[in-house]
Amino acid sequence: MTRSGKLMIPLPMICSRLQRGERLVWAALAVAVFFPLSLEAQENMQPLQLTAGSAMAVRLDQRIVTYSKNIDEKRPVASTQKLLTALLIAEAGGLEERVAVKRTDGQVPPRNLWITEGSSYKRGTLLEMMLMRSFNDVTKCLARDHAGSQEKFTKLMNQRAVELGMENSSFRNAHGLTAEGQFSTARDMMKLAVAAYDHPEIRRLVRIKESTFTYQGAKTIPVENSNELLLRYSPCVGMKTGYTEAAGRCLVAAAEENGKTVIAVILGSTMEEVWNDAEKLIRFSL
Repeated sequence: MTRSGKLMIPLPMICSRLQRGERLVWAALAVAVFFPLSLEAQENMQPLQLTAGSAMAVRLDQRIVTYSKNIDEKRPVASTQKLLTALLIAEAGGLEERVAVKRTDGQVPPRNLWITEGSSYKRGTLLEMMLMRSFNDVTKCLARDHAGSQEKFTKLMNQRAVELGMENSSFRNAHGLTAEGQFSTARDMMKLAVAAYDHPEIRRLVRIKESTFTYQGAKTIPVENSNELLLRYSPCVGMKTGYTEAAGRCLVAAAEENGKTVIAVILGSTMEEVWNDAEKLIRFSL
């Protein structure tokens, strides 16, 4: 343990190679996080108090865990699991290709971009909209286009999760709305977050604060990132928000400052405290 009280725990990284159809792609780096001390002992060593039910932070540049709280507690993670959806799409490539919207993509409350059947958009543009504002119809469109159906895409999500070492996760849809048997943990979401952060296109997209979306037909609307931490705390370089009644407020956040990089996972916080939890945890870890 360092003088600051942060646990010096190594995070070895692995790299895997995947085959998707006739295209070979290299998977993003996945992290297997090991804890040589008991979880109870780690938590007793941490002075930081958070509202979140589960939380974890990693100094990525040093490969050390700086904070952990209930990191193996299974819980819904809401739209933060869109990082896994994004990873599958980004790894497959073809982001300049156009994706046709189909009737079966449909809308999923509470947040939709209202893309309509018969229109088409660049895959990379849809990926940007999903990561920035968490549009569920866009997510369904990307998932169906990638795998042929929502069910087939879910199978790919779970396969990729296994490859990332996410041993306590189960996914039932691409968007993260509550579904029976769908859950993850802070530890597993950290493994996903590190792999997503390692992908250059995802890393670029999640830090976009403001953008525009042009519908087929030329109507244009402004789109603002739903990650308030990105807007109010300068070291933050984005990642992904999430909320359902079952999951509470969730956030995966990355921050960079003076050559240091922190990734924080916040699960089960509140509307009032999620941004404070994340900022407090990042400041503690930098």
